[in-house]
Amino acid sequence: MYGMLYESVQHYVQEEYGVDVWKKVCHIIDCKHNSFKTHQIYPDKLMPDFAAALSACSGESFDFCMNFFGKCFVRFFSNFGYDKMIRSTGRYFCDFLQSIDNIHLIMRFTYPKMKSPSMQLTSMDDKGAVILYRSSRTGMSKYLIGQMTEVAQEFYGLPIKAYVIESQNDISGGTAGPIKLTEGPLTVIVKYRLDFDNSEYMAKRVNTEAHPSQLKMPTVKLDVFLDLFPFTFVLNHSMKITHAGEKIVETWIMHNPGANLKGFIGTHVMDLFHCRRPKDTKIDWDTLIQMRAVLFEFELIRTGHNRDAYDAALNMDFENYDEMDLNEAQSMALTKAKEFNDAHPADAELTAQEDEIDPATGERRSSQGLKSILLKGQMFYIKDVDSLIFLCSPLIENLDELHAIGLYLNDLNPHGLSRELVMAGWQHCSKLEIMFEKEEQRSDELEKSLELADSWKRQGDDLLYSMIPRPIAERMRNSQEQVCQSFEEVSVIFIEVLNVYDGGLNSIQGAMMAVNTLNKVFSALDEEIISPFVYKVETVGMVYMAVSGAPDVNPLHAQHACDMALRVMKKFDPKEMGDVALRVGINSGPVVAGVVGQKVPRYCLFGDTVNTASRMESSSDPWKIQLSKYTADKVSELGYKVVSRGTVKVKGKGEMETYWLLEGPED
Repeated sequence: MYGMLYESVQHYVQEEYGVDVWKKVCHIIDCKHNSFKTHQIYPDKLMPDFAAALSACSGESFDFCMNFFGKCFVRFFSNFGYDKMIRSTGRYFCDFLQSIDNIHLIMRFTYPKMKSPSMQLTSMDDKGAVILYRSSRTGMSKYLIGQMTEVAQEFYGLPIKAYVIESQNDISGGTAGPIKLTEGPLTVIVKYRLDFDNSEYMAKRVNTEAHPSQLKMPTVKLDVFLDLFPFTFVLNHSMKITHAGEKIVETWIMHNPGANLKGFIGTHVMDLFHCRRPKDTKIDWDTLIQMRAVLFEFELIRTGHNRDAYDAALNMDFENYDEMDLNEAQSMALTKAKEFNDAHPADAELTAQEDEIDPATGERRSSQGLKSILLKGQMFYIKDVDSLIFLCSPLIENLDELHAIGLYLNDLNPHGLSRELVMAGWQHCSKLEIMFEKEEQRSDELEKSLELADSWKRQGDDLLYSMIPRPIAERMRNSQEQVCQSFEEVSVIFIEVLNVYDGGLNSIQGAMMAVNTLNKVFSALDEEIISPFVYKVETVGMVYMAVSGAPDVNPLHAQHACDMALRVMKKFDPKEMGDVALRVGINSGPVVAGVVGQKVPRYCLFGDTVNTASRMESSSDPWKIQLSKYTADKVSELGYKVVSRGTVKVKGKGEMETYWLLEGPED
């Protein structure tokens, strides 16, 4: 599906249910698209997936959500000016229903890969109408109901009730296509009943009478009519071609060199053409006589271009063709066939045209030869000859396709607008290509900007979480009051790097060496921080500060603090460090923590426990880990090897008994 359908879903879900619900819907189905490009193709399954996710979030039924999505699309395409096209189809809602297929065909100029369904108006009455829907997608029947009801209400002021009366091969909740139990292709066929006030349209339709002067007009010979419409052919009750225009015969010869030229007339129409639209329609007299308002699309079947077929065409005995003598156009067709076959060697044999139409995109596939011609028009009953006439013209989008089919502008009806439409389509496509390229470029730039913004956000989050604990940062983001938090017991670690600055060097060299040394040591210490067991608080000068038990409460804080200190001592080899040394101090007790500052906020610890831990570090010896008595008692019970240092005079504390931490319980 084109991105415009999903753009409409995204826009109105956000408008009706909120941005948070849309994010939740995308999260449920794991949708990675932040936005949708109007002219980009996306998977069909996204539509029912969105409906199922929205149903789970809103509590509405799946059918309700699909119906809502259909209404959203009608509202949304008005932003592109397509509402003017709908309003221009006719005065009445039935006029629109008769023109749906034609609207889809026109939209192919803008959306060439559109897989549009086929819809035909089968019956009408004063109380409504019945339409027949054919599609290769399943699960979209409720989506169409939403579109029909919104179009009727928005553009024609008609409240309608739409419901399904018959369904075939439709699977609710999926768009992968109907399940195939046989080798033949299956198509979803759904018949809808639309209830609305249709009395005005029916009265106008029934009461229309021909002017008396028209009843006295003489009959027109069929040959004259076929000259005016050279791609037209006539069908009898057996669906066999009785008459045909010059150009359709010429094109058939060109696309089927070697075929019996007389064989076109008198052949069943389905032996020469494939009915592409409406899909799966039974081609017989009774069916077609009821479908005068339906647009048909026939594709010319090709036998392929090869040398053998061309040789057969050259060796044909044309003397016996008394009923269909070769005219100038047919002779020219044979000449074109010869030129074409001379340019394509015999080994470039093409497959049957049944494979020329890509079922996934609806486009004609490229081939080594001519592309198949598509004829679009209506079936009219001519009472004078008791026959159906397929009044049609080639379906050509631009000059490139005109050449690919093997036609020229002069082959098209000079009295119609076919030539102008082809040229307009070519010019329109050129402008659209430029617009699409610019739009794609803007969209790519937007996606890159979004990706860059996400990258910056992640970097900002990483930087913020390195300064402030994540839970506290999230509370600050939510504008919650910043309050202090008290902890009954934590273990505070201080590590100081000694002898970093060499006084023998000048100030600049010494400072640079000190910075490099500290960076290497502190980076190595950062590697030993194991969150959430130990949290790095800050570095001040030559001192590295960490804590265990805050901001995440940890009953084994003393054990984890000592483990980190032992890992740090094992990480560095005193012989390789030269004069540089480390000393560590640890103390346990209650603290108060909170974020301080606004410009550069920091997570700080306060309390006597912090001061004592700092004194344990400052009074320690190089390559030693000094513990307070309280911390030593806690870890010795867990198997850590500690020895008493004795009493140490601590500034502000007086004499304190301290201990050396030697080994862990596993060493």
